[in-house]
Amino acid sequence: MKNRGFNINRKRVARIMKEHHLRASPKAKKYHSYRGEVGVMSPNVVKRKFDVGRPYRVFGTDVTQFSISCGKLYLSPIIDFHTREIVAYDLSEHPNLNQIKRMMNKLEYEYGDELPGAILHSDQGWQYQQKWYQDKLEKLGMRPSMSRKGNCLDNSPTENFFGRLKEEMFYGHEWKYESLAELKRDIIAWIDYYNNERIVSYLKDSPIRYKAKLILMKA
Repeated sequence: MKNRGFNINRKRVARIMKEHHLRASPKAKKYHSYRGEVGVMSPNVVKRKFDVGRPYRVFGTDVTQFSISCGKLYLSPIIDFHTREIVAYDLSEHPNLNQIKRMMNKLEYEYGDELPGAILHSDQGWQYQQKWYQDKLEKLGMRPSMSRKGNCLDNSPTENFFGRLKEEMFYGHEWKYESLAELKRDIIAWIDYYNNERIVSYLKDSPIRYKAKLILMKA
């Protein structure tokens, strides 16, 4: 501010920001799990045809990072591209294969009978190239699909979900979290709200209520 004729004490600015719960922080870097070809690579089966008109046919997954002063959390969800429901997810301090294993086991436990013939789309992250992941998809009767390298539009419903989540409950609120446990609690609460209450514009309903209507129509 000196070049504009003002001489402001840095400590005073810090005190005022603290009083108003303000923090200046650089833009968070996007988490990238790509490490080259370290295992099995799959073609892009989806080719941006995200919705085939019914649930349990095309799913998407990815990992996103939440960074606060005391550490980082990584969210790995699976999204049904038709209903936009988060059908399984895992929150972890470590974006490793164990996180993917827990998420996939939750998917199998909740929806195993619905999965044969379905597609699970991801980026080319090293987690999705691992033999365990590929074998798990085969066991579930699912087909893997991977985005082209560096093309986020190939998995845009998942990217849109991450953007919506962070805009509504995280960006601008990072300062209030004093522990990863608090952040984890709020992410879990928001996902529950998103699945059960938040209106998805093109569905004109929440994911869970929309799916319930589909079930009633088939009954």
